[in-house]
Amino acid sequence: MTVAVVTGGSTGIGASICSHLLDAGYYVISLSRRQPADSRCQHVEVDLLDAVATTQAAQDIARRHAITHVVHNAGAIRAALLPDVTSNDLTALTQLHLNAALTLTQAALPSMRAAGFGRIVLISSRAALGLATRTAYSATKAGMIGMARTWALELAPDGITVNVIAPGPIRETEMFHDVIPADSAREEALAAAIPVKRLGVPDDVARAVMFFASPASSFITGQTLFVCGGSSIGSITI
Repeated sequence: MTVAVVTGGSTGIGASICSHLLDAGYYVISLSRRQPADSRCQHVEVDLLDAVATTQAAQDIARRHAITHVVHNAGAIRAALLPDVTSNDLTALTQLHLNAALTLTQAALPSMRAAGFGRIVLISSRAALGLATRTAYSATKAGMIGMARTWALELAPDGITVNVIAPGPIRETEMFHDVIPADSAREEALAAAIPVKRLGVPDDVARAVMFFASPASSFITGQTLFVCGGSSIGSITI
């Protein structure tokens, strides 16, 4: 059985990832504060900002399931210009984006190594390249890329691949619409600034996850795929 652990599976990108995995026959466990949108998901309620609770949840899942896939999608922005960034912002997003990924992957490693197979996919962001008001977010999302490249080197001999997806602006998500109102002039202007002339949707990211998750993608590791409509090779203003 393929057992996928997905963080932040209750809404937006995470919900789409869960549904795509479920449709493909995976047993999916969503770690989130809220119930997942897809009732087929198993749900573990946990606040990933809580390091102790995250460790307990990861260890409990690993005791009950032979995890084959980890998809770390949960994220938060904490937007602030440089003079207003706090150490608490950086500490919180380090826990959410980096330490939670580390904790879950460490818990899954024994079963992946025993099977000689594993897929780890970290959801970073186009903002890892830099974006105004994103000090803590950009720093920790960029950290995911470096961390994944290191893990890819260490785990390749065990049949475990580690890859990163860096989405650009994705509508129909809470994080996006907290910043850009749906169907607003700002949303329209942002779409026009993207080379493909549209915003992304959660399914765009989920399809990339399915590519990396496939057993057939065994020769691809340590890579970062920008699912961004070309915005990573241009410039955008949010």
